[in-house]
Amino acid sequence: MEIQTNFLDGIKVVELATFVAAPCCGRALAEWGADVIKVESLNGDPVRFVGPNFKMPSNENENPIHDLENSSKKSVALNLKTPEAKEVFEKLLSEADVFLTNLRTEALIGLGVDYETLSKKFPQLIFAQILGYGEKGPDKDKPGFDYTAYYARGGVMGTLCEKDTSPLNGAPGFGDHQAGMYLLSGICAALFKRVRTGKGDKVTVSLLHTAIFGMGIMVAASQYGNHWPITRLEPSSPLLNAYKTKDGRWIQIAIPEYDKYIGKFAKAIGNEILAEDINYNNIKGMVKNREEIVSIIEEKFIKKNLTEWIEILTVADIPFEKVQLFHEIPEDKQAWANDYLYNINYENGNKALVHLPVKFNSLGTPDVVPAPKIGEHTDITLINLGYTTEEIEKLRVSKIVR
Repeated sequence: MEIQTNFLDGIKVVELATFVAAPCCGRALAEWGADVIKVESLNGDPVRFVGPNFKMPSNENENPIHDLENSSKKSVALNLKTPEAKEVFEKLLSEADVFLTNLRTEALIGLGVDYETLSKKFPQLIFAQILGYGEKGPDKDKPGFDYTAYYARGGVMGTLCEKDTSPLNGAPGFGDHQAGMYLLSGICAALFKRVRTGKGDKVTVSLLHTAIFGMGIMVAASQYGNHWPITRLEPSSPLLNAYKTKDGRWIQIAIPEYDKYIGKFAKAIGNEILAEDINYNNIKGMVKNREEIVSIIEEKFIKKNLTEWIEILTVADIPFEKVQLFHEIPEDKQAWANDYLYNINYENGNKALVHLPVKFNSLGTPDVVPAPKIGEHTDITLINLGYTTEEIEKLRVSKIVR
């Protein structure tokens, strides 16, 4: 089969975005063949410098967080506070199919690149924006990060934790990556619509909506009295719960159909009373005796190590998984077998980064081009826009471009 690498060949994207949510969307567009020009300030996207927050390097030779969000793009560095740089930016937009941004609407209006302005100038342009809280309402202009708009306001942090403990520790970029992929789907749909109509569109995704959508089942359930956070000692079902092993690891069990599988589960763990006692072997009895059943299962799991339970539950064909830790994922054979990870060769050795989660049969595994240095493609981009080398040098000396 012929491998295609140009799904979006000919599509030009101008990205004016920082940090994670919108840039990861731009990365996907670039890996699928689009020409993505990342417009940065002369100092660069702040994500280039936040690695030390997470014990990662952030220098020109090794910057994994920047590589993860900005691979396969081109970088043009402009001082958009100057009219000359704004002129360059507008020329880029005049040739673009997609404008991708996470700037707040107030800032876009100040730069003259808000949707209302651009849709009049470039009716074919697809305007794609990541927002914190949405386009309307009292908080539409509030700054939003995934720690705040997604984790905190979206109900994730306060509910997905053990009851009566501190809120969940938010992992950086978790909500951002989801929002970025949602925006990607909207952009692709808008491109398809444009083929039919010739007209662009406005596509928005907010971090708050991303969280609420992800928690949609529980948002509905909460209105029927299913209130979280809960304690794992009294879960929705003892067969939808995590249990600690002898060596201090955890195993997650996932058996939604309690009545159908309690007998099989009881046999696997070696406690037939769960299958025989009317207080335990049906869902009505389970609801009344959750804590007691959890205690019975806990007493079994704590007597064997993780590897022992993996073998037992695998043989019994019980839906389960070990609770894996971040540092174990780069050693996960299943992840490597499916090309979920790739190695990037830094000076101090290979590090595993994560491929995009969408795979195409005809695309294969695309080569990931390292993220660009600040303004690495400024000169060639300006030359393609018609600027002479003398004009570019003048702009550089005036600190309008880098």
